[in-house]
Amino acid sequence: MFHKVQILKPLVVLAVVATTFSCSTPDPARLSEQSLIPMPVSVTATDSVFELTTDTDIYVQGGSEEVKKIGQYLADKLNPATGLGLEIKTASGEPAAGNIYLATTGNEAELGEEGYVLSVTREGVRLTANKPAGLFRGIQTLRQALPAAIEMNDKQRGSWKIPTGTIRDYPTYEYRGAMLDVARHFFSVEDVKRYIDLISAYKMNALHLHLADDQGWRIEIKSWPKLTTHGSTTQVGGGKGGFYTQEQYKELVRYAQDRYVTIIPEIDMPGHTNAALASYPELNCDNKARELYTGIEVGFSTLCTSSEITYKFIDDVVRELAAMTPGPFIHAGGDESHVTPMKDYIPFINRVQDIIQSHGKRMIGWDEVTNASLKPSSVAQFWAKAEYAKSAADQGAKVLMSPATRAYLDMQYDSTTKLGLHWAAYIEVDSAYIWDPATMVPGVSRQNILGVEAPLWTETITNMEELEYMAFPRLPGIAEIGWSPAASRQWSEYRTRLGNHGPRLKAMDINYYPSKRVEWSE
Repeated sequence: MFHKVQILKPLVVLAVVATTFSCSTPDPARLSEQSLIPMPVSVTATDSVFELTTDTDIYVQGGSEEVKKIGQYLADKLNPATGLGLEIKTASGEPAAGNIYLATTGNEAELGEEGYVLSVTREGVRLTANKPAGLFRGIQTLRQALPAAIEMNDKQRGSWKIPTGTIRDYPTYEYRGAMLDVARHFFSVEDVKRYIDLISAYKMNALHLHLADDQGWRIEIKSWPKLTTHGSTTQVGGGKGGFYTQEQYKELVRYAQDRYVTIIPEIDMPGHTNAALASYPELNCDNKARELYTGIEVGFSTLCTSSEITYKFIDDVVRELAAMTPGPFIHAGGDESHVTPMKDYIPFINRVQDIIQSHGKRMIGWDEVTNASLKPSSVAQFWAKAEYAKSAADQGAKVLMSPATRAYLDMQYDSTTKLGLHWAAYIEVDSAYIWDPATMVPGVSRQNILGVEAPLWTETITNMEELEYMAFPRLPGIAEIGWSPAASRQWSEYRTRLGNHGPRLKAMDINYYPSKRVEWSE
């Protein structure tokens, strides 16, 4: 996996041991018939169930605070709906029947850092992983193996049965992410936490935050304070905007880390910079501050690439961001710089790449950055031009796949969708699912690809309800593209799983688009 985990222990185990199960509700479908998203690598079903009861607790192997924290996360997911009051306890070995057991036990190369094995019998549930991140991913599968009502925030009636069998699972791509544009419209800390919870439930492990654009600057930079005292004060349509203090940003980073999600901050440049240009006149070649901007046009702004103060500015911003960002990447944007001549753009990107590297980070840039000379450590994010993606691969850089015609979550579903835009395409749920990163661009194969990301631009998106409507149900499908083997994915089968997933989306209080191309269960 591309990011570091705080405490890396050997293999992790989750074991839950059996109890007498109730006759009051029917047994669930076999494990192989559960609507699990993303689809696991391998599922082998047997014909029994395990049931959580009031006697069930969560035991963790002594010595790992990280595993204990994961155990508490699991308890916090199970207790509200079940009312069972599962507690976290320490054990030196597997506990007696009727309990959940988390432990580190070994190292299995095929599973990597995020893989796991979930084994359920009448006597228990055992979840093993090389690293705590794998345990966390496996818990998402365990959640989906329980009734959808497990996602409710208050006590529900019924029994809590898990079908028996074994799941062996690990990701296809190391990077599986979502991008949230908080510049066009600002989203609060609590909104971003909600999105982290939603993407991590589908085993995504990266959240790319688009922190600056023409319409607003959203991150406190102490060495350039006017970026937020002035540059953050508006947004598309003229609202009040907003920004994250450095403490709030660190809080988001910690929250994401606890869910094994890496935050990747983006400062778009040299274009998409009007908020900065309005805040500091010296960033403009004519030394005149620009007016704040609240529209949605692109391509009209540029930093003064010939001025040394510009690179002092970039170095300061990257330095402060890098100090708060434990993940390996800083995103430098680089897209749609229409008024920056190519003869200026290329040396600018090369120098920004060096600045980012000097602060111990790797540069990601939108696919236009391949016009420059990419280092092997850098990443080009393919969104528009296949030739740019191929150029990145030819230069030895990795490619992050975000084709606008498939993965852009702000694209309208069809011509009747009231939110979003359609400049790239109308993207129905099937279209967002039926593509393979490894075959999409000739000359860009799986070994060239870091992973997949689903961007959501917010020119028309103003709140979480609207965000969820555009992200769901497309985001789970893109999460599956990143996680599950391409050979096992078929739309005809996935649409059934997704339809059966409807009650879970409702239980999670997700405002999803009920596509007519899916038969939704009630």
